[in-house]
Parts: sequence; C-alpha cells; structure tokens
Amino acid sequence: MPPIILYFLQASRSIRSAWLLEELEVEYEVKAAERENQKAPQSMKDEAGGLGKFPVLKDGETFIYESGNITEYLCDKYDTEHRLLPPVGDPKRYQVLQWVHAAEATYMLHCLAILYARWNQKGGDVAATEAGLAVNVQKDLDYLATELGKSGGKFLVGDSPTAADVMMEFSVDFILTRELGTKGKEWERVEQYRRDCHKTASWQKAQKKTGHRL
Repeated sequence: MPPIILYFLQASRSIRSAWLLEELEVEYEVKAAERENQKAPQSMKDEAGGLGKFPVLKDGETFIYESGNITEYLCDKYDTEHRLLPPVGDPKRYQVLQWVHAAEATYMLHCLAILYARWNQKGGDVAATEAGLAVNVQKDLDYLATELGKSGGKFLVGDSPTAADVMMEFSVDFILTRELGTKGKEWERVEQYRRDCHKTASWQKAQKKTGHRL
C-alpha cells in the first residue's frame, strides 16, 4: 500500500491534492466517495477525522487537513527541486504563495457567498443579493486576467504549473462552471487558463484516477 492516502470527495477541492501528487510523481491511494445530500458520507468523515471536510491527506500515520496546507506540506516534503514552490527567501516563493492563499481567502470566499445565498436565502430578492455579491467575484476575475497577462506564460508564474495553479484551478473552474457572479460577462484569458490547466498530463491523470467532476 502506498504510504499516502488521499481522501477524495467528489465535486470538491480534492482535485487540488490529486493534481499536485501527480505533478510530484508521488504514489498514492485514493479513497473516493460520492456526496450524499450534498455532503460527505459520515463513514468517510469518521475515518478521516478533522472537521469532516475534504481533501484529507494521510502520509504514514500523519493526517494533513485543508487543501492549502496539504499543498504546502507536499511541496515542502516532496518537491526537492523546488519546481512547484520555490525555497524560503526566493521572492518567487511569495508570488506563488499569494495565489495559494488567495484561492481560498479571496476567490472561494467571494463565490461561496453567492452559492450560499442561492441555497439558503428564504426571503427577499435572491437575484439582487447575487448581483451585489457578484461585484467582488468580477473584480477578482479581472485581477486574475490581468496577472495572467503579466506572467509570461500559460500559468500564473510562468510557462509551467506551480502550487499557485494547483490551488487556483479549482477556484476558477468552480466559479465559471457554477456561474457564481459571472452572468453576462466573459474572461477569455481566464477561460484559456482553465483550459491550459486541464490540458496538462498531470491534471488529466488526476482526473482519470479520481473521477473528478463538478
């Protein structure tokens, strides 16, 4: 059995960890589950522990939680050439980490506000709520398009994927696929970025191994 187990919930951030493991060429086992009433099965939550959110990585006897934390952990331990995350002190490291953190603290934060309004708002004008919340999402995507234009390559920090892309791909795909704040607007550079991520051999291997879909 591989020393690494990836607890993988469908339609979740779990694809981030699978893509990174494929990029690192680290052997791993997938324990995948479908959602039940939009939630992870209780048996999977019990086995993986933590808050019951996924992905969860088990490396030997150590459990690692939160996709951004998993990303940094795997890069620190297995990216010995610092291909995906530059070493401490290198200015490019902090350029990459900006996106590792923005993927959740900005992009997912803003788009999930819209999704939760769709799911949970019981009164008032849901469309008006969504329109107000969409402002942040659209500013985020405008900024992303601008920064991609500066990168000098297909990806956020050049012409090869880094930890920045591992984290941001899911955020972008989730926003665009679910149309969270994007109605009536298009970002061709961001759409191309999503396509370029999905064309990588490592992302395709991760998708095939896990069955990932949104």
